[in-house]
Amino acid sequence: MSRASLSVTVSVCLGLASGALWQPIAANAQQAPKTATSSSQQPQAQGQGDSASSGVLAPDAPPEMRHQASQSMLDTMAAQTGTEIAHDPIVVELYTSQGCSSCPPADALFSEYADRDDVLALALHVDYWDYLGWKDPFGRAEFTARQKSYARAAGERTIYTPQMMIEGTQALVGVQHDELKAAIKDDLDAPQPVTLDISGSKGDYQLALAADPPLSQPAVVQIVRYLPEARVDILRGENAGQTVDYRNIVTEWRTVAEWDGKTPTQLNVRFTGKDKAAVIVQMLKPGARTPLPGAIVAAGRLE
Repeated sequence: MSRASLSVTVSVCLGLASGALWQPIAANAQQAPKTATSSSQQPQAQGQGDSASSGVLAPDAPPEMRHQASQSMLDTMAAQTGTEIAHDPIVVELYTSQGCSSCPPADALFSEYADRDDVLALALHVDYWDYLGWKDPFGRAEFTARQKSYARAAGERTIYTPQMMIEGTQALVGVQHDELKAAIKDDLDAPQPVTLDISGSKGDYQLALAADPPLSQPAVVQIVRYLPEARVDILRGENAGQTVDYRNIVTEWRTVAEWDGKTPTQLNVRFTGKDKAAVIVQMLKPGARTPLPGAIVAAGRLE
């Protein structure tokens, strides 16, 4: 992992403030241990001037010419519309651990999606299996906290590894090939609720957010950094003796701004470091003490 810095500048017509509104709180189909919490082993045509002010009526075109012009406009609009409604990549979060014996098959399935343009696959390594004899070097307490927040949002009391979250709304515990494929297809077929325009390069990006209709709940803008790949020789614990290839390993997941989900907003993001980066816009659900993660409504790679 490389050291990195990140700065954010916000330009709004109201409704957005930089800062962190939500910090997720701490799980395996291996069920996470009771001391931790639980493994599945348990997205006008311009006129020809003002004819009224000139006192002259603008000549009309013959019907066949009008038809040709109209068809040309329709073709142009269709092409533009096809570009505008291109869906953001579907965010797939994998909660995994090198200390979980059930996780290597899920890591392998996840890797099949790591290079797809229409999927943003992100692996979050949790830390609650470290006590079994092998400390996951990628494990972070904040990723355990994020998984726990998802459980609270769903009214669940137990967390598992491996677990996948698709677009922040659908949880898949264990290794579910067909269900994952179907969930991604369904989300790609669904309307894109937020328009996210990304411009810039080399660690300096401009983001533009708009929702029509407005979102029913506020959202947060998050920057995710991740390591594209790593090969690890696991020496101890439940997976001792295995060499596992990991993909898109999250090294940082930071909330950088809050958005009311209604006001068109611009955001400038700057960061350093070699890890790859992505932006995720996620709605918030009311929680007992703090807001909880909801549906992911926009996402994109910062390349």
